[in-house]
Amino acid sequence: MNKVIFFIFIFFTLNCFAQKVVDRVDAIVGNEIILTSDIETQYQQYLAQGYTNRGEIRCQIIEDLLYQKLLLNQAKIDSLEVSELEIEGELEKRIRYFVTQVGSKEKLEEFYGKSIIEIKAEFQDLINEQLLSQRMQSTITADVQLTPAEVKIYFNNLPKDSLPVFEAEVELAQIVIKPPISEQEKDRIKQKLSKIKERIEYGEDFKVLAALYSDDPGSANNGGELGFVERGDLVPAFEAAAYKLKGDEISSIIESKYGYHIIQLIERRGEQINVRHILLKPKVSSTQLMATKSEIEDVAKQITDGKITFKQAALDYSDDESKNNEGLLINPNSGSSMFVMKDLDPALYFVIEKMEENEISAPIIMQNQDGQKAYRIVKLRKITNAHTANLLEDYDKIRNVALSEKKEEKVNEWLKDKIAKTYIKLGENLEDCNFEHKWAL
Repeated sequence: MNKVIFFIFIFFTLNCFAQKVVDRVDAIVGNEIILTSDIETQYQQYLAQGYTNRGEIRCQIIEDLLYQKLLLNQAKIDSLEVSELEIEGELEKRIRYFVTQVGSKEKLEEFYGKSIIEIKAEFQDLINEQLLSQRMQSTITADVQLTPAEVKIYFNNLPKDSLPVFEAEVELAQIVIKPPISEQEKDRIKQKLSKIKERIEYGEDFKVLAALYSDDPGSANNGGELGFVERGDLVPAFEAAAYKLKGDEISSIIESKYGYHIIQLIERRGEQINVRHILLKPKVSSTQLMATKSEIEDVAKQITDGKITFKQAALDYSDDESKNNEGLLINPNSGSSMFVMKDLDPALYFVIEKMEENEISAPIIMQNQDGQKAYRIVKLRKITNAHTANLLEDYDKIRNVALSEKKEEKVNEWLKDKIAKTYIKLGENLEDCNFEHKWAL
């Protein structure tokens, strides 16, 4: 059983089914219980994902639930706690996810038959239990360490005929130069936003105008509403203005890295706020874009002529945060600097595949996170061909696998000890499962 818990959180899709189940207690773990509905709800979710080995899946679900309840029981014994802010933050994150799935908060409320406040109240205890269980698991493995010698021993003990084959990967650095926005364009945007603000002040609906004019695709369809956030979740200038608002007050025009905003406060709960906004983004002219291309071509020439290093050029010229790390790109999925070639953006892939190590690309047009066009040059710092795993090229990957297995061993030791010391009773209908661990005598 994989001890890194995947907590299934059913918000509404299976709620009606769960309500039809005749509930009974199927297992007791310390002071915690597992109900028939707990098992059936998750079981139906697995079936909806296309699983066909029904008996095995049901038993896996039951053992996962037993493990979660054992963690929760011990967390309470050890007096672990999670704050109300943590619970609210997790609830809000999950609400936002489901809102994106159904289209709006109104549709979510209609589908579920309850208000957002009622949905949150219903699942608050569940979220609290999940966070406590996660915290308990983290506590168990907190002191697990792995030395380089242990990584080497782990690798040397792997059967040579079963070593994984890794795909071709690249390490990249970049220099990004953004076209400047003209003062005329900035003034045009601010004047347009001022007129929108006046229309709101004269009685027009902020939500309607956000849907019509906002350049933020993530919130425009929801009337500009962002949902509850905490301090640190928003860009500084926007956040500072938002937290100063009172009532349904509308801010003055705020400039951020994304463009220009007006903000309206919807609700504040302590240090959490919910606001709506209208974002207008200045546009870059074709003339400015061509000038930027010429500028970055000149930077590339200075590097290839040996007048400046790529590292120094990134620091001096790049408009991207990577400038402080020699322009190095970090893979958001792995946290490492290596990218599997096939996972690269196609526009970048077709440039990189023709390059040699340490070669610098021609200028590539790109779109920044703020939606604005820019130009970049990319250096291919390193390339590894598809190969069988080895310590020299794949140390970090091998270390992560070895560390994960060592953590699982620690959890298995903890499980064996706690199962022996905890009152556990399984219902007769669970006795047919061939569990990995001996949950009851």
